Amino acid sequence: MQASPWHRRAVLGAMAALGAAPLRGLAMPFIAQADPFALGVASGDPTRDGFVLWTRLVGPGIRSLQAGAIPVRYEIAEDEGFRDIVRSGDMEAHPEAAHSIHLELTGLRPGRSYHYRFHALSATSPVGRTATVPDRADRLRLALTSCQHWELGWFGAYRDMLAGDPDLIVQVGDYIYETSYPDQPRVRDFGAPEPRDLDGYRARHALYRTDPDLQEAHRRVPWLVTWDDHEVLNDYAALANREGLPPDIFAARRAAAYQAYFEHMPIRPSLWRSMASPRLYRGVNWGELVSLSMLDTRQFRSSPPCAAPSVARNVRLDHCAERLRPDRTMLGQAQEAWLAQRLATERRPWTVLAQGVFFAPLTLDGTGDAVYSDQWDGYAAARSRLLDQLARPHVRNPLILSGDVHSFWRNDLYQTDGKPPVATEIVTSALAAQSPPPGRFGDVRANNPHIRFHDLNHSGYVRIEIEPKRLRTQFRALDLKSAQPISRILQEFEQVAV
Repeated sequence: MQASPWHRRAVLGAMAALGAAPLRGLAMPFIAQADPFALGVASGDPTRDGFVLWTRLVGPGIRSLQAGAIPVRYEIAEDEGFRDIVRSGDMEAHPEAAHSIHLELTGLRPGRSYHYRFHALSATSPVGRTATVPDRADRLRLALTSCQHWELGWFGAYRDMLAGDPDLIVQVGDYIYETSYPDQPRVRDFGAPEPRDLDGYRARHALYRTDPDLQEAHRRVPWLVTWDDHEVLNDYAALANREGLPPDIFAARRAAAYQAYFEHMPIRPSLWRSMASPRLYRGVNWGELVSLSMLDTRQFRSSPPCAAPSVARNVRLDHCAERLRPDRTMLGQAQEAWLAQRLATERRPWTVLAQGVFFAPLTLDGTGDAVYSDQWDGYAAARSRLLDQLARPHVRNPLILSGDVHSFWRNDLYQTDGKPPVATEIVTSALAAQSPPPGRFGDVRANNPHIRFHDLNHSGYVRIEIEPKRLRTQFRALDLKSAQPISRILQEFEQVAV
């Protein structure tokens, strides 16, 4: 289906501002741009007294690393007209970070909406809107999203998402895709080869940021993000990869991808002291209502089970004993210890973990021992350790948010057979990517009685509304081939707090 005239004009206008009439031009260093703020603005990682603000300059005079530092002024106000400016200051955008800005703010009032803008190169950015976390909250509205392939679908779902007035957009990975799928019908083209170095990954992220629906979602709502695999290379696990590249070779590619990711995301720079091993796991406490922990399930995981050295591919495992080894980890020792400490001090009525990959057991046939290697099934002992922590009496109403599998799921999570579930998993489908092939997961309900709902045929996202005594969830489906965001509810359910 063809894009609407509005969407087509918006994309072409943003591309023209980038000085990249043909899409392949984005694979080259930026030169002499018309609008320094053509990639928009964004906010994220909110706290009770602050947040992170982001932009990246691509304006006049920028010539890759030759441009030098560029002065940037920021303003933060309590009103959209900037009559009541509460904070302002000056920064520099440096070429080493692709002239991106990450402003980490503290000292603001809790539970307040703020507007912000940047000034640079005789231009002013769009006005962004964000908010601090309230001290007391009786509701949290989340939009859960994952898996957006530029070529395979429009991003109009963000318009439907914004209509729900979310407090926070939670993106659990595959923000970009590195790979084209020529056998799939495309609505637009990358116009560049698969990224393998810093310039390539920067160009891919910048291309995504020209999408007007994605820009608007970043402009209006704070985000909390983590990565999955396509931000680097499909199915990678730590330094194991599907191409079997030696660890030192793949480490350079991964570091480039990580740096480009940081340069384009509203993430706290204090978490990224080392680009070689940045810390992406962190927590957001929404008043006294929700403890939300964002996890990194790629960087620190053990090598894939029953695989050749340095090779990581998502394959079916039949009777692979290695996946059950107690020393295997999905999160790595440091992240496991951080999460255990966070859960040990839990006191809020809702405990939410957001992470990239399918968590619940998902057996593919009647034997109960056929699973996919890339999911938590490949790291069964690590899953058991986490479920043990979620089963503690002081951890109430735990909820795990996941993505990756391009389909909708609601799963009960059990610590021990025959006892009540200890948690619920909600899995969002792809916002814009192909659905799984028929039969990929076998006879799901017959082989997995803990799965309460699944839909393998629709793209979309999940709306979640959390109140002290209940949780409401909507699985919302949209036509990814249409630029018009007409949604329908596949399923909605309500969970009462205990």
